[in-house]
Amino acid sequence: MICSLLLLSASLTAEAPAPLPRAEGYVGCWYSIGPTKDEYKYKYSGGMATYPQQQSPIAIYDEASNRTFFVYGGADPERKSILHMVSYYDHATGTVPRPAILLDKKTNDAHDNPCLAIDGDGYLWVFSNAHGTARPSYIHRSVKPRSIDAFEEVLETNFSYSHPHYVPGEGFLFLHTKYAKGRGLRFSTSPDGRSWSEPSPIALIDMGDYQFTAARGDLVATFFDFHPKPLGLDARTNLYYLQTTDMGATWRNVEGRDVALPLSRPDNPALVHDFQAEGKLVYIKDMNFDADGRPVVLFLTSKGHQPGPQNGPYEWSTARWDGRAWVVRPFTTSDHNYDHGPLYVEPDGTWRVIAPTEPGAQPFGTGGDLVMWTSGDRGATWDRVKQLTHDKARNHTYVKRPINARPDFYAIWADGDARAKSESSLYFTDRLGAEVRRLPVHMTADVQVPEVVERESERE
Repeated sequence: MICSLLLLSASLTAEAPAPLPRAEGYVGCWYSIGPTKDEYKYKYSGGMATYPQQQSPIAIYDEASNRTFFVYGGADPERKSILHMVSYYDHATGTVPRPAILLDKKTNDAHDNPCLAIDGDGYLWVFSNAHGTARPSYIHRSVKPRSIDAFEEVLETNFSYSHPHYVPGEGFLFLHTKYAKGRGLRFSTSPDGRSWSEPSPIALIDMGDYQFTAARGDLVATFFDFHPKPLGLDARTNLYYLQTTDMGATWRNVEGRDVALPLSRPDNPALVHDFQAEGKLVYIKDMNFDADGRPVVLFLTSKGHQPGPQNGPYEWSTARWDGRAWVVRPFTTSDHNYDHGPLYVEPDGTWRVIAPTEPGAQPFGTGGDLVMWTSGDRGATWDRVKQLTHDKARNHTYVKRPINARPDFYAIWADGDARAKSESSLYFTDRLGAEVRRLPVHMTADVQVPEVVERESERE
């Protein structure tokens, strides 16, 4: 994994990196896994440009440039390999440039999709994942601040499911997964993105764990599950929570008690709720902090890993720390374990979720049609505000929340057929869901205004 003894590649060369080639437009990758040999075809599948949920962030708003930079898994012209793409939305002009092609990952596995960080000087850092240890992972840094024109390769190594966080004044706290006798959660630190500490283990419970993380100032926190034997990830369950305010030197549970790492037993001080005892699988969707700075997590539970009505209901819930206990509340239902959507906590205390809670073109397939929900009482009750998409051909999948999201570029996602390989486009919407815009598939200029495909006034 990452260590300061590894040689840096491109950063040690005398020649400046060449400008990145640009794509003709925004085309997402399509991916499937787990053939089911029934009408649902796959355990999950579809447009996976913004997949998976257990690595983030992929989009960050930068105030100095008034741009939201983002990365995604693009499709090569023959649809055989994933291209790691970098781009931005210019809030001043309402345009996007031709996306830059950073890397051909030489696989069609969407688990290898990239993540993004921006440091204190405005340099963009792209963390290119690998699914397991068979392929390398990479870290690239932009040659110039707030620019997608050229990148240098800083490191070739191996990590999965990355969560890079830049902590102002401290450097990077990099949470990730290492495949070694399971999916173990680890973290590394770096003051500059070049010299990295040896990875330290956080958890490896039974056959491993998946996590979702978030940062708020110097607080970095993680919610995670565990994969019990013998099914492993297909039996994922339970919720756990840990946090650090000193770049990983000390990890504590929500009550502030120090927790000795690594965690290896299901019953441990980080436990939020024992869903295994209830026979429920747990799929973590997003985490955030409420108006008091306390953690809240959005997740889904079901009775089994295979798609179809037999493993329903697919129940969405939230869990929030109220200062004394975890408050678990139901939210809504959908029709697939891998339906995904983000949780926003807005300055006035509103909670907002944008998720595929309508079945869509392929019922009981990954994704569906997107619906916007809000809660004014910390998840006690929810209002179904509006349906954002009405797609008769493809399901919409893996809605992601930009860090510091601006109202006009509030969520980004992709679409795709959940039953068979298809083309995939990328979309975004505003905070109120007044318009859904598609990123241009075939650009006719170097910068272009994304087209409106859904408008609230036309839905009524």
